[in-house]
Amino acid sequence: MSIQSGTLLVLPVVMAGGGGSRLWPLSRTGHPKQFLALGHDRLSLFQQAVSRLAAVACADIAVQPALVVGNEEHRFLLADQLQEAGVVPGAIVLEPAGRNTAPALALAALHAVQQGEDPVLVVAPADHVFASEAAGVDALRAAVRLAAGGSIVLLGVPPTRPETGYGYLRAEPHEGGLRVAQFVEKPDLATAEDYLARGGYLWNAGIFVLRASVWLAALARFHPPMAQLASQAWQARSHDGRFVRPDATVFAQIPAVSIDYAVMEKCPGSPFDIRVVPLEAGWSDLGAWDAVWQFGPRDGDGNVLIGDARASESRDCLVHAGSRLVSVVGLEGVVVVETADAVLVMDKARAQDVRQVAAALEAEGRPEPALARKVHRPWGWYDSVDAGPHFQVKRIMVKPGASLSLQLHHHRAEHWVVVAGTAEVTRGDETITLEANQSTYIPAGQKHRLANRGTAPLELIEVQSGSYLGEDDIVRFDDRYGRA
Repeated sequence: MSIQSGTLLVLPVVMAGGGGSRLWPLSRTGHPKQFLALGHDRLSLFQQAVSRLAAVACADIAVQPALVVGNEEHRFLLADQLQEAGVVPGAIVLEPAGRNTAPALALAALHAVQQGEDPVLVVAPADHVFASEAAGVDALRAAVRLAAGGSIVLLGVPPTRPETGYGYLRAEPHEGGLRVAQFVEKPDLATAEDYLARGGYLWNAGIFVLRASVWLAALARFHPPMAQLASQAWQARSHDGRFVRPDATVFAQIPAVSIDYAVMEKCPGSPFDIRVVPLEAGWSDLGAWDAVWQFGPRDGDGNVLIGDARASESRDCLVHAGSRLVSVVGLEGVVVVETADAVLVMDKARAQDVRQVAAALEAEGRPEPALARKVHRPWGWYDSVDAGPHFQVKRIMVKPGASLSLQLHHHRAEHWVVVAGTAEVTRGDETITLEANQSTYIPAGQKHRLANRGTAPLELIEVQSGSYLGEDDIVRFDDRYGRA
């Protein structure tokens, strides 16, 4: 991009790989919290992050299209949500496997320098919220101006309570600002209370601002094997439209290490200048249900009610109703989260323990930790409405211009009833068009495809019947989305 002399060039880097298991059952590994509209009426947390970083642009700062780092499983969610937000990214880098944040940042920095530029990287997780977007953007701009001179800059949140769920930064005055003197692990309650009383400690927001060359130099100094392997994986990358895939074999050899552990904690006392800018914007990482309660709008009794939720003679509760009316009576400090296929009830003080529930369900081989009843696909979504021995009923939505793969099933037949829109159905050697209130039948073993050639969403009811109804009973012959 062409910029005026003296203007700082910024590359937003949005880290969108997390799983969000502490927000189960709303967050699932197949559709984690960054893709949910928590704390906002319309935009997902990921969309908010992309919009926030773009807003850093001002008279002396030019912002490039965002670089998004995510994982292969979520590639269509990433692309769809960017499209919904009207954002054209610079690239979407897909990690072949989860390796934490340090390798992800290495890929982003390599992308930047191999474009022949050395922009200031503004690196932010995709799942945070700010009560004041304006204050957050002001803090990011201040960090960019510091980082332009070669400093590594973190954003630190002045603590408002003795929080045990966050890491801390110990800050000290330096050249009219603050520098990081020490990184501190998540403390116990007594230590957190001491930090709050003494002052000088900030929550580590996990937002980093630094030049691409500075990160690569620091990584080469403090973690040479990671720097070397990340470079090799990037050199052997492949491209698929805006998707960029590092070499999977090499990338798998990279140790899973966070940005803090790999580099940041080693910077105090080193030649790398590491600063901190206070972030006073009502920040939250919404890391667990108690954080959602802290951030949400509370009624006169301290309750946060989301969806069709009611509370009577109850205090300091969070009630999230996803698919039906949920009422609580006579409760205090309780979290109730209802979705179409799962309900969580717990003491708000035990919010950090939800991941244990998800892990236990996963160990049992249950689908609920990974997928909700409504499953998003690159062509739209399906909602499993009902099921019984040898049958299953789904509601299906196909986006305008989208189509499912040409496929067949060995063990099940399908009945389709169109309820809205127009369906183009390939059935064996014939292609037919179905309008609302029309239906068709696909016997087991017959090749078929469903497409929406119209400009409005296509909705239909699918009734499956057969001896086996698993999602793995599918043979794809042609798929526009590149699925096997």
